[in-house]
Amino acid sequence: MNGNATFRHNNVALLSVNSVLADQVLSSAEFDERLAPSLKRLRLSKKLLERVSGVAERRWWSEGTTFDDAAVKAGKQALEASGIEPGQIGLLINTSVTRRNLEPSVASKIHHGLGLPSSAMNFDIANACLGFVNGMTLAANMIDSGQISYALIVAGEDAQPTQEVTFQRLNDPNSTREDYLRQFATLTLGSGAAAAVIGPADAHPGKPKILGGVSRAGTAHHELCVGGPAGMYTDSKGLLDNGLELVVDAWDEAHAAGWNWTSMDRYVTHQVSKSYTNAIIKAVGLVRDRVPVTFPKWGNVGPASLPMTLWQEAKTLKPGDRVLCMGVGSGLNTAMMELAW
Repeated sequence: MNGNATFRHNNVALLSVNSVLADQVLSSAEFDERLAPSLKRLRLSKKLLERVSGVAERRWWSEGTTFDDAAVKAGKQALEASGIEPGQIGLLINTSVTRRNLEPSVASKIHHGLGLPSSAMNFDIANACLGFVNGMTLAANMIDSGQISYALIVAGEDAQPTQEVTFQRLNDPNSTREDYLRQFATLTLGSGAAAAVIGPADAHPGKPKILGGVSRAGTAHHELCVGGPAGMYTDSKGLLDNGLELVVDAWDEAHAAGWNWTSMDRYVTHQVSKSYTNAIIKAVGLVRDRVPVTFPKWGNVGPASLPMTLWQEAKTLKPGDRVLCMGVGSGLNTAMMELAW
């Protein structure tokens, strides 16, 4: 079999998924004003950002709120919604891209902030925008194996520091059109946090089941999107073209292995932009009105983006609905996971 094998979970349920929205709303028009000197000099339209990406606004945290504090808040809300006590958690996985230091792990602060027991393992999984789905898969495998009963997966993202640096760089008199295009994706990022609690399905009848899915790697393209505190540089066309090829390969592999995702009730995709969403819908023939979008209001919130969208959609999902979570992350990697409501 080419690529990674498909996988199935036997006894895992999603007990809750929650989101914390950052409280400062910044429009793309405001970003255009911040970049006005550069846009004028480079003869670029002030409306280019919103027109091309479809991102009308995104959010930043208020001063004094940190991304890991937000992850703690999301975790507390997820625990409360699930009915699971902190002492029952056997695993905490932080999947944030954002971090202020290389060590200790971000998970260690979140573990402390949530008051989890010393018996609860805690660590970070970093895999660009796929981290949250990867975290759910790892935790589900540990539940199926009997190693743990309950897991908490979190992500908190802060786009502001990288975007502030990008404003400075693009407003430099020596910046070029190429610089703007390579850093365009940075301007679509947003801040937010999400958390999910998963546990044994047989102990929680009626809760959505995590059935399994597929993942594929296309790491020959690991240089197409490279980001860090100093900025993010993206070959948007290369990322789109090669990402779509990877998605189609994974989709075909999953169907060859017995999955059938052609008529899901909801397709919850990682939120990138208008062009990426439209391209994925076309590439694998998704039903457009079953693909919710949150990027126009929240931007691309990294690994928190997919669970935040799932949190929004969970309010209208009903028993019997089938949901496919889909994402592509720089690297390149893709993952798809089916949930049965």
